[in-house]
Amino acid sequence: MTDRDADKRLAAAAAVDEVCDNMLVGLGTGSTAAHAIAALSERRLAIETVATSEASAALATRLGLKVRPFDSVARVDLVIDGADAIDARLRAVKGAGGAMVREKVVAAAADRMIVIADGSKRVTRLGATPLPVEILPFARGYASLRLAQMFVHCVERPDYVTDNGNIVIDGHGWDDAAPHSLANALMAIPGVVGHGLFLSEIDAAYIAEDGIVTRLERGRNPR
Repeated sequence: MTDRDADKRLAAAAAVDEVCDNMLVGLGTGSTAAHAIAALSERRLAIETVATSEASAALATRLGLKVRPFDSVARVDLVIDGADAIDARLRAVKGAGGAMVREKVVAAAADRMIVIADGSKRVTRLGATPLPVEILPFARGYASLRLAQMFVHCVERPDYVTDNGNIVIDGHGWDDAAPHSLANALMAIPGVVGHGLFLSEIDAAYIAEDGIVTRLERGRNPR
């Protein structure tokens, strides 16, 4: 039986090996990213971090990592994060943990973004994975109507708000043949703050399956 949690730890450890002293490191959100935060704390490097969620900031602080407020940061050396699904072209769906907007901002500020995942997250098509969309509560009704035209069905997360104070609607059943067009269409809806499509942000991925870690690098063959 595959031990997915063990695979997550292996992928996290491989990614953390890229971190050096004096780096400013972005910390992702979710169960896999939590393994990276733990691995970073164990290495005891002279680094500072920024977090993509209050939960990750709290975990990092508890484990002894120095966390800087991101609102004063313009550039990050490296960000390590998880993914809900990732394909061979390093396009991913993220946001099950609800932090996709902050994750995307930190990724944009980073010189390099690494995704870590267990083998179950590696897919040939992204469209089978629900796509989270963050929406201003003020725009709930209007945005929901527009989203209903893009997905087979939409589900608002009950009793849930992001760290930004917004709601999340998960879109199920979407056409992944033209993800860039979908990303543009989503951001054209007034009230949509962001979404979980990461189409060009990811530079590399460490994916572990049955104890074996594979590295995918944008523009290179895996090794």
